[in-house]
Formats: sequence, structure tokens, C-alpha cells
Amino acid sequence: MKRILYIIFFTACFTACSDDFTDLAPISNRNEADFYKTSADFEVAINASYSGLQSTGVYGRGYWTMFEMRSDNTDQGPDATGLARQYTEINSFTEDALNEQVSSVWSESYKVISNCNVILSRIVDVEMDASLKSMITGEALFIRSLMYYHLAIAYGNIPLQLTPFVSGDELTQVDQATVLNQLILDLTEAEAGLSVSYSGNDIGRATKGAAATLLAKVLLTTGDNAAAVTVLRRIVSDYGYELVDDYAELWGVANENNEESIFEVQFISGGIGQGSLFTNDFSPSTDLQTGSGFARNRPTISLMEAYEDGDLRYDPSMGDTYVNLEGETIESRYVKKYWSDPAIENDSDINFVVFRYADVLLMLAEALGESSESYDLINEVRARAGLEAIDGTTPGSFSEKLLNERRLELAFENHRWPDLKRFNAQGKILEAEPFISGTREFFFIPQREIDINPNFEQN
Repeated sequence: MKRILYIIFFTACFTACSDDFTDLAPISNRNEADFYKTSADFEVAINASYSGLQSTGVYGRGYWTMFEMRSDNTDQGPDATGLARQYTEINSFTEDALNEQVSSVWSESYKVISNCNVILSRIVDVEMDASLKSMITGEALFIRSLMYYHLAIAYGNIPLQLTPFVSGDELTQVDQATVLNQLILDLTEAEAGLSVSYSGNDIGRATKGAAATLLAKVLLTTGDNAAAVTVLRRIVSDYGYELVDDYAELWGVANENNEESIFEVQFISGGIGQGSLFTNDFSPSTDLQTGSGFARNRPTISLMEAYEDGDLRYDPSMGDTYVNLEGETIESRYVKKYWSDPAIENDSDINFVVFRYADVLLMLAEALGESSESYDLINEVRARAGLEAIDGTTPGSFSEKLLNERRLELAFENHRWPDLKRFNAQGKILEAEPFISGTREFFFIPQREIDINPNFEQN
């Protein structure tokens, strides 16, 4: 699929959006009249929706800011001036409704939703191969659901727009439960229409496993653990995923889209605007890669201390020292999972792993509750990390042990803030962090949206 990203730039004219609200307006009438008529048109359109996942307000930067830095996993680092101040505020729960990073997540997530809504509304009446129509419909439903899941977790009560927005329409907030219930319907349909796997240039597209993994996560969030067990067992038995033998072999360009990977946001370098920012954002120094190192999303001391001695996940995940150009060893905390050496600043080839099989195993343990089977699932993940098995006699409650295991296994993969909320542990855990003075459940809806839609209320 990375080759497909080369052509995404040329599809931008088909996805132009209004300045009103959250970019929910449909494409312009001029382009709409000439587009969405053939299967090739819809293939271009769905590729553009995948491209939207790369944007800085989505997986390019915004999601790790709001789902990792919001938690006890990472902080902004020593710089708290200029742009970095916005991250520091999110990190410490002191941001307001004018924070540009929070606004970017809202607007760019809804822009992706807008593109998917147009596809879903127009594809119904177009004659094309039935299997291709089913696949594109499933992809659009999955991508839209992925955006709505993050928006609902971040903001709570949000607009749930399922059709192209028409200027003059009034947008209405619905509660988080309504959004999640819609996602259950959409992801069930998406899973049915998607393929188990793809080959060649289609590797990287959403699969049945991707839709099912997000569906299970939504079901756990709603508290329907029994339904989540059914979905998760289906992933384990039917979709062919397995843990890679070595945790270190999950990371780096050479290991992308491996047998453990369920869904990744595909990035590609080459100066075409499709490269990722992670290497430069997370690097502690300009000595280590082309261009600047901004030392953002820095691992917290509490995370680093949470790893047991001999945990094989520590070194591939983060570093605590580096050697500069003068050969000096410098103490510095930084994320290593997304490391590369791009030829151009902010143009890395490294993907972002959204879902992988280890998450499925740990979610199944969560859905089952404390049992010998759930400990077996946890210990399957721990064994790869070189750690001894745990059981009911190991100190701590089952929830505490499972939440800790998820923290260490999935660090820097945007799961920590949703996990803390789902386990109702954010207050207890975050109050121990020195950079956090208080917590709240949701981010502020951007002030621009409140001004445009006076019927909106902050959560």
C-alpha cells in the first residue's frame, strides 16, 4: 500500500472541505459532478481517506499527544516554551479550549470522517463489482469508526455525523454511549465486508482483524465483556495472527506489517508529504538523525522504573542515554520504537502500529476476567519478554496486574489513556505523577466549535 500513497497527493482536489464547523461538508459541487462514478473513483477516494490518517492532527502527532502524553507514560520533556507549551499543558491537564493541538485533533479527525461519509453515501447507487464495493464500504466504515472511537474517548459527547454535512444543517451532540453503540453496528458490518488479509500493494489496508480488534475495544469500553470475548476468540482462531518471536523485531522499517501487526498507518519517505514526524519529534538530540531532535513524548521515570529486571521490552522501547557526536554519553529519556534516520527532516518511512496481536491477547484476558485462562494469555505475552509467569498469588489485584502488563507491552502505542479510563484508574495512578496537579475525564471541545455551534456544551 505504500506505493499507493505516492498518488494520494493528486486526490486532494476531490476532498476539499468547507471552513465551517469540523470539515464535515461534502466535496465541492464542481468535483462531485465529475467524480464518484466508477470503481476507480472510489478506490482513489478510499486511498485519500487512508492518507488522512497520516495528518498531524491524527496519527501524525495529535493522537500520541492526547493518548500517551495525557497519561503517566510520557511527558513533554525540558522544553516548555513556544509550541512545546501546548504539549506541556496537555500533559499536566492545564490546557484550555484554545489549545491548538486539541483543536487539530478534532478538526482533522472530522475531516477524515467527512471523506468516509461521502464514500459511503455515494457508493450505494454505483454499479461495480460486488466484492470491491463490499471491501471499500468496509474500509470506509472502519476508518470512520477509528476516528469516532478516538473522538468519543477524548471529548465524550460529540456530533455523530453519518452522512455528508450540508451547509445550514444543525449539528447536535450525542452522548458517548450513542457513539459507541453506532460503532458496534458499523464495525460488525465492516468486519463482514473486509478480507482476512491482502498481498502486494494492498498490504496495509484494513482487514477483518482490524475491524474486529476495534470492535472488541469498543465493546470493552461499553462494559459488554461477554460480547468482546466472542469477537476476540474469533480473531485468535480465524485470522492468522501470532506473536513475533523477538519483541525487538516488531519495530523499524524492515519489520513493518509483520505477522503480529493487525493495522498500521502507512508512512513513506521521499519528500512527497507522506513521511512521518516520529523520529524527529521523539529524538533527544540533533546528533542522532537528520535535522532537529525535539525531545517530545519523553518516557516518564515512573514508566522506566515499572519494568522488571531482564524485561526484553525495555531496550527496544526506549533509551535512557545516547552518545553524541563528540563521543560523550548523555543521559536522556527518549522513545525508540519509531526510530529511523530519514534523509529529510520530518520525513521518516516508519509506520505507526495501531493494533497488534499482543493487544488482542491482553484484551481477551480482560474480557474473561481473572481465571487460569486469562493468566495463560498474560503469560504468553510475558514469556516473550523473558519474564516469569504470574498467577493469582502474585501481589496485586487482577486488574492492577493486567493494566501494568498492558502499560509495559504497549507503551507509546496510544493505548494508555483509554486503558486508564476503561479501568477507572486514571485518578489513582496519575495523582502520583509530579507533573500532574489534577485530572479530568475529557478534553475541552475546541472553542471555535462552541462559537460556531452555540448549542454545544463542554463535557
